[in-house]
Amino acid sequence: MKCFSRYLPYLFRPPSTILSSTCHTEADIISTVEFNSSGELLATGDKGGRVVVFQREQESKSQPQRRGEYNVYSTFQSHEPEFDYLKSLEIEEKINKIKWLPQQNAAYFLLSTNDKTVKLWKISERDKRPEGYNLKDEDGRIRDPTTITSLRVPVLQPMDLMVEATARRVFSNAHTYHINSISVNSDLQTFISTDDLRINLWNLEITDRSFNIVDIKPANMEELTEVITSAEFHPQQCHTFAYSSSKGSIRLCDMRQAALCDKHCKYFEEPEDPSTRSFFSEIISSISDVKFSHNGRYLMTRDYLTVKVWDLQMENKPLETYQVHDYLRGKLCSLYENDCIFDKFECVWNGSDSVIMTGSYNNFFRMFDRNTKRDVTLEASRENSKPRAILKPRKVCVGGKRRKDEISVDSLDFSKKILHTTWHPHENIIAVAATNNLYIFQDKVN
Repeated sequence: MKCFSRYLPYLFRPPSTILSSTCHTEADIISTVEFNSSGELLATGDKGGRVVVFQREQESKSQPQRRGEYNVYSTFQSHEPEFDYLKSLEIEEKINKIKWLPQQNAAYFLLSTNDKTVKLWKISERDKRPEGYNLKDEDGRIRDPTTITSLRVPVLQPMDLMVEATARRVFSNAHTYHINSISVNSDLQTFISTDDLRINLWNLEITDRSFNIVDIKPANMEELTEVITSAEFHPQQCHTFAYSSSKGSIRLCDMRQAALCDKHCKYFEEPEDPSTRSFFSEIISSISDVKFSHNGRYLMTRDYLTVKVWDLQMENKPLETYQVHDYLRGKLCSLYENDCIFDKFECVWNGSDSVIMTGSYNNFFRMFDRNTKRDVTLEASRENSKPRAILKPRKVCVGGKRRKDEISVDSLDFSKKILHTTWHPHENIIAVAATNNLYIFQDKVN
């Protein structure tokens, strides 16, 4: 589509092959992907508990075309498999979410979480090492004090650059249910962690206690009708946060009103059309992701079939609704049988909040231009993506005669899905996770 020519990106082959292999294991599947606030770093987490951080190549006069390519900067094991002996439950090492903290000094900080434990990691560089100790020799062995006849002043010697990742804080033992999201507050001092029934508020400096600010657990679990699916802080107002539910509603809460935010200040929900109600209505209305726009005026939510944009001043209906893959509406029965109907798709804004992106099946991902109301479907795959080649829009044929460039809805591969995407905060660069492959695309350059 012509209006999206500037969003038709090309694939950087080096990053896309670093995390991929033809025969991958379950541990290699990417489970989250996130740019930092400058866009210079990109972090991915996988089901094996690993975090891989990519750094953007600096521009050089000899190779200006390499600006924009991301190469591996650091790799570390964030979480290990654990066992809860009290409940006889295995705790997976899978990384559910990664959130970067804004950079304050030369080091970088990020939060990563699995089902139960959030960790604060520091990523720093070291290019010097101390030498000339008095009590240790060069191999690190303790010297005999009787052999020391003079004092030496240790000096720093240059060494090859080494990137270190160290766990600075471990926030644990606060969630009975699985953590589905974390969000850093704009005050840069606190963050929230969210599970199915509760939201906890943490101070980044304090690990032994948190404050429960939302609790929807009923006294009798048989009366449970909905769960929390996602939560996020407002980008500017440190007292405001929103959380979504499996019933398709979003609640906006103000922490200034009460210590326990069980009573929301705003409630967003679209009334259901009785004529379209079916057995699957409640399942497909469950919200899998909620995101504030960068300017803080809008909320974006993703359910199974649509992306909706809400104005914070209008609670009764969404401002915009975009159909992601409406051609699947007639296949909900088979999607229910193979459990695909429970897939959790994420959504993301571009830096100016003018375009939104979300994933679909067959390694398709969708972009919607809010100004022109145009949309495009692109595919992230090795077969049709050569390095620096422009991606061609894809179309899905629902019925009737299929054109040459279209793909039949019956031919879609539901095992290939784009669940996790992220957009560079300032440029038209996107990262898309497709199973164990990470694709990084950039808008067309001349």
